[in-house]
Amino acid sequence: MKIPKSITNNLILKITSLNSLVVGFRLIISLVVQNLLALYTGQAGIAKVGQLRNLSSILMSLTSFGTFNGVVKYVSDYKSDKKNLLKLFSTLYVFSFTASVVSFFVLFFGAHYFSNKLFFSDTYVVVFKVIAVSVPFISINRIFSGVINGTSDYKKHSKIEFISHFVAAILLLISLYFYSLKGVLIAIALTPIIQLSVLLIIFGRLLKDYVDFKSITFKIPFFKQLLGFTAMSFVATVLSNYIEIDLRTFILNKISEAEAGSWTAMNSISKIYMQFLIAIFSLYILPKYATINTSFEFRAEIKKVYKSLVPLVFLGMVLVFSFKNILIEFIFTKDFLGMAILFKWQLAGDFVRFIANVLSYYFLAKKQINYFLFTQLIGLLMYYIFSRLFLPNFGTEGVVMALFVSNLIYLASVIFVLRKTIIGDSRTL
Repeated sequence: MKIPKSITNNLILKITSLNSLVVGFRLIISLVVQNLLALYTGQAGIAKVGQLRNLSSILMSLTSFGTFNGVVKYVSDYKSDKKNLLKLFSTLYVFSFTASVVSFFVLFFGAHYFSNKLFFSDTYVVVFKVIAVSVPFISINRIFSGVINGTSDYKKHSKIEFISHFVAAILLLISLYFYSLKGVLIAIALTPIIQLSVLLIIFGRLLKDYVDFKSITFKIPFFKQLLGFTAMSFVATVLSNYIEIDLRTFILNKISEAEAGSWTAMNSISKIYMQFLIAIFSLYILPKYATINTSFEFRAEIKKVYKSLVPLVFLGMVLVFSFKNILIEFIFTKDFLGMAILFKWQLAGDFVRFIANVLSYYFLAKKQINYFLFTQLIGLLMYYIFSRLFLPNFGTEGVVMALFVSNLIYLASVIFVLRKTIIGDSRTL
């Protein structure tokens, strides 16, 4: 049977299908890694890994000044404009250098503080010193990844993701075997070095088409243009990961380390299946929205994205829910079966978040900073408040219930802000 052209020519499905192969491979790796972590380090180890991954996400934003989406947008806009690209990368160089130096000193000389703050022990001081050394690699990797996404070169993006995660997983498993939990944490700290190395090997030559390294100066001509993206990233990445760290610590103190581990495990599963969708936002939706000039075009694009992806997302989440107990035992151990009650709220919350993000990426593409910050802060604030309110009465389940409720409020706030764009007569954006 011949496949309809509407499917074979659908760029969204092309990117999604290719990304799905990569994510599928990452899923297999994650299953192996998570299972061995659960087996050898237990729920306490999973909780500690969660703390470090959240810190890594915060650093990913801070060390690049939160400019990832700005890089995607402006590389997409100025692909053939060497003059503006030079201004962009000169500014990024200053941002990256400044943030990397500050982050290095804070982490390296504050290693004892962070070890006690996140892990309640001095045992992991060396982990934070390794992260400090990795800081410049985190920053540069984030910026160059933005270039790849800005060019919409999804094939090279997929190849980089495929190889870097495979190598990083091998390092992590070797570290787990020889050095147990501390080795795992050090391996995670070293991962950005691996990622940047793979990126440069695969994409290094093409980078020269966009980045004139010899002409970069220590100036910030794109300061105002990128500052808004910095503010948006602070809220979307830094604040959200800080809240996750705080809530994990809250669960640990109020209930137990095992419950904190189960909640972290639920988040891990969520992040695994959400990886199937994340790439489509930066590789397709953000660059596409940046080129849209009327509300009619925006509505047509929203309809296209929802029609292509919502059925797949819904079906995928139904399958995850249906096989949740099998997934828990397969990925982790029987000790984690108590987390099964978290699935319905987590999946519902993630589905609502996906629906909302398809709309809210318009704020990023059009650099509507105030609207982006307003909606994000409402969602995060509601999540934090409801989590604190629900946890005493509902335990760990209360935190994922809060996620669902806060995402509904977030979706409502996004629709309210965009009401004139998605409803009514066509107008210029």
